[in-house]
Amino acid sequence: MIKAGIIGGAGYTAGELIRILLNHNYVDLSFVFSTSNAGNLLSDVHQDLLGSTDIRFADTVDFNVDVVFLCLGHGNSTAFLDKNVFSEETIIIDLSNDFRLKPDAEFQGREFIYGLPELNKDEIKQAGSIANPGCFATAIQLALLPLADSKNITSDIHINAVTGATGAGTSLSATTHYTWRDNNFSYYKPFTHQHMGEINQSVKSLQSGFDKEIFFLPNRGNFSRGIFATAYTKFEGDLEAIKKIYTDFYAEAPFTFVSETDIHMKQVVNTNKCLIHLHKHNNQLLITSCIDNLLKGASGQAVENMNLIFGLPQTEGLNLKGSYF
Repeated sequence: MIKAGIIGGAGYTAGELIRILLNHNYVDLSFVFSTSNAGNLLSDVHQDLLGSTDIRFADTVDFNVDVVFLCLGHGNSTAFLDKNVFSEETIIIDLSNDFRLKPDAEFQGREFIYGLPELNKDEIKQAGSIANPGCFATAIQLALLPLADSKNITSDIHINAVTGATGAGTSLSATTHYTWRDNNFSYYKPFTHQHMGEINQSVKSLQSGFDKEIFFLPNRGNFSRGIFATAYTKFEGDLEAIKKIYTDFYAEAPFTFVSETDIHMKQVVNTNKCLIHLHKHNNQLLITSCIDNLLKGASGQAVENMNLIFGLPQTEGLNLKGSYF
């Protein structure tokens, strides 16, 4: 059994991670650390766990677990690791953006590998530390990587993507209150979203010399979870040929699928899947991608990375039933 711990256990991603690990055949959830909830039952915060576990939030950390997941929010993982040192044998999987970019990947003698399995599967298998990708970044990269790998990005790319309210985390703000979010729609951080760095980094790693612009407009939707992204760019090639490039690229990816028909979010919510659809209009290629932001965009992908590192089937613990109706 893999002895696992979670740092920062009260948020949405931690809640999903707890649910997955409690039902994972090869994991013993050793502790869930939370300074604000220490001593409380996990089910006091994650109320759907009532009857599933009697574990309580811990106020101490076991620094010798086999794997630890950091669910601390952006900028907080480095601060935590500055004060808390894990065993060299402990695998660290960080869900913040602290270590995703190559200039930030070296930290305290560890090298954080960018944890997108469809891109870095072999490196992940050998990794001691993982920088888990962002949710928007996952959906957008999976839409673009086969195009970059085949050196077919020849023009600027325009992306419009919408995420559910859970993408903003549990902390309240003016734009997360129900009365604001309900029956509403808005954009935010136009062209400057923090996930742009990792998106550009991955595209350039596959298409050297890439010098085009990626324009990304993120949107807030009035639903709880999911990401629906559309990207379009000039493409003079044949649609069937590019479909084959995509299906070949994802042939060994157990969670990413190219659909012949239009896709929608209900196909992926509460699963670890990413669905891709390709459409061509004149000389424009439209690539649609959708994921669950908390699973494939966060906790599910983190468990994928853990499975790969420990030599388990990539799908272990992640064959989840979507809520289609």
